[in-house]
Amino acid sequence: MSNAVDTERDTDTELTEAPSGKRTTGESDETVEEAWTDYRFDGDAKLDVENLDVWYGDEHALKDVSMEIPEESVTALIGPSGCGKSTYLRCLNRMNDRIKSARVEGSVKLDDTEIYDPNANLVELRKRVGMVFQSPNPFPKSIRENVSYGPRKHGDIEKGLLARLFGRDDTEEEYDLVEQSLKQAALWEEVSDRLEDNALGLSGGQQQRLCIARCLAVGPEVILMDEPASALDPIATSKIEDLVEDLAEDYTVVIVTHNMQQAARISDQTAVFLTGGELVEYDDTDKIFENPESQRVEDYITGKFG
Repeated sequence: MSNAVDTERDTDTELTEAPSGKRTTGESDETVEEAWTDYRFDGDAKLDVENLDVWYGDEHALKDVSMEIPEESVTALIGPSGCGKSTYLRCLNRMNDRIKSARVEGSVKLDDTEIYDPNANLVELRKRVGMVFQSPNPFPKSIRENVSYGPRKHGDIEKGLLARLFGRDDTEEEYDLVEQSLKQAALWEEVSDRLEDNALGLSGGQQQRLCIARCLAVGPEVILMDEPASALDPIATSKIEDLVEDLAEDYTVVIVTHNMQQAARISDQTAVFLTGGELVEYDDTDKIFENPESQRVEDYITGKFG
């Protein structure tokens, strides 16, 4: 289903992510204790996931994952390639619906509303839960049009001859929204004098921040990020990390990263997925990196496998 929030072309769908269930070389056998993933926190949960299972055909990619995600915070998902963390991320706004072989069972609630209800409005869901992909993918349009595309598709902004004839031309409102979104994405000062330039002329880091601004323009409550800085240089990566921390003041951010130092720097809590699509440990980020309960998690963080 095409919709304005989901304007990012889903080029990063990881059809190969389904794990085999075998341990990674160097990964020891271990029984996961329920207490390791029973993360308690103050405040309300924005997302509540219970008994989530995902299959790609016959491959069991995600196994019985339950976790609550606090609102207005940064939750990092880490683990070796193929462990299911991106599959989990895509479950939070039903992006796996686009994969024909995918089958999802379990519950995901957004503010107590079940998103896997058969009658759920996916356009509205992906407006509330936006997504930023691994590689920057702006439209081949102007910077301004990239940001205003979603609101215009949703009817929040009306422009053109017919709109003017009926007294509904929102040109001024569009400019204000573009400015606000670009400021939130820490890009306004760099592009304010060239909003009509083609977005493809921006640097990689600027393009990624533009994609974040495009996501913000429709007013999401949750922002999902799938390795948003993995294709960027260190300076651009630093800007994205600063931006993520700022966004958490107003939004719930869930980020997949292979960079454990990045997770330690920017997240409030960290969930560790390991081989077999298994959530092994979920706790405050400091606790995960300094004193994990699981031996496998400690081995992974210290580089003994993965």
